[in-house]
Amino acid sequence: AAQAATADGLKVMIVESRGYLGGNLTIGLPILSYLGRKGNQIIKGLPQKFIDRLRERGAASDHRPCQLHVSLTIINPDEAKRVAFEIMEKCGVEVLLYTFTVDAIREGNEVKGVIVESKAGREAILAKCVIDCTGDGDYAARAGAPTEFGNPRTGRVQPSTLFFHINNVDSRLLERDVESKLHTFRKIDGVSHRALHWHVLKAVENGDWDISRRSVNIYKGVRDDEWAVNTTRIARVDATSSEDLTRGEIEGRRQVKMVMDFFHKYVPGCKNATLKCTGSTLGIRESRHILGDYVLQVDDLLNGVVSDDAVLVASNSVDVHGRLSDNSTEYITVQNGRWYGVPYRTLVPQVVDNLLVAGRALSATSDAAGAVRVMPPCMAMGQAAGVAAALAVKGGTTPRKVDPLHLRKVLLENGVFLG
Repeated sequence: AAQAATADGLKVMIVESRGYLGGNLTIGLPILSYLGRKGNQIIKGLPQKFIDRLRERGAASDHRPCQLHVSLTIINPDEAKRVAFEIMEKCGVEVLLYTFTVDAIREGNEVKGVIVESKAGREAILAKCVIDCTGDGDYAARAGAPTEFGNPRTGRVQPSTLFFHINNVDSRLLERDVESKLHTFRKIDGVSHRALHWHVLKAVENGDWDISRRSVNIYKGVRDDEWAVNTTRIARVDATSSEDLTRGEIEGRRQVKMVMDFFHKYVPGCKNATLKCTGSTLGIRESRHILGDYVLQVDDLLNGVVSDDAVLVASNSVDVHGRLSDNSTEYITVQNGRWYGVPYRTLVPQVVDNLLVAGRALSATSDAAGAVRVMPPCMAMGQAAGVAAALAVKGGTTPRKVDPLHLRKVLLENGVFLG
């Protein structure tokens, strides 16, 4: 978003609460769904340029086909941090780290900037347009934009995870074990039994496993002996609560230890595996959703709807964890068409002007957000929001009044694929 907003020399600042840039790009997660369902690439533009820079340094894999998530891309998270700083420096974006946004400056229905807290104390930063990329809609909520939390029907949010990487794995033995049991992959009462479920069952019987999963999500890393692991599951974490986040971090690290013990005891090729790193923060799947000028629906995704104001297209499955039970996982693939669009209106909150929201807090139902919360669509939303903010500022108008056809034209000129 910051990179895209620097068009024509506009002054842009990025405010970050952590000591690095990149958010979930830096916690070791695989990047899902750059590709479409026919194997063609559909997330392009700035998100792909970021991957290109990493590949030049041997820090990113190819986009690998994936049955559930269309494609996987593995990156080196530490290199991602460095590349993010380099991009900001090249674009002339002013970076402010270790700084929390704690309130909005608002006059009438228009936001005029942000109130921040840092070691320097409380300060005000004025802005003609603000883009909320917090993932939790923190700024939007403080600015008075209407939001809803999680799934209003169930009162739940999707469970969180603490991602981690392991190395010193004999990948040949591990892969042989998984490949020999591919025919046993199945779903029972909404619970996925996929990679290593045969070992998890034994661990459960022996009292060595109490995590609300019955299989292990593992992904081959950039190096041959490295694997990324997405298996911890921490239920009912309210990402807007420091107390809940603290509980989630503690529980996540307990579960990481349990999974490592499981690898050592049960999994071929992992007897000498070591914990390379854990995510610097919890992976949050869901918290607030803004209510925008349009609310993205599951039927829009499954029916391959691409609206006239779509600012990206994606193909990731509707991916809902923990709705049927703490163990459950649901994947519903696109039924009509090869992809679906994300309308610009889903980035524009109701009531409040001079504000855009990019990322998983977009205006979508809980289930629809389950498809577009993964990183490539979120990165593409960032590019669209940055371009829209620049158009609004240069045109002396608000993001709500930006012509979506003009916005789409600029996005296409900058390498975005719109179907």
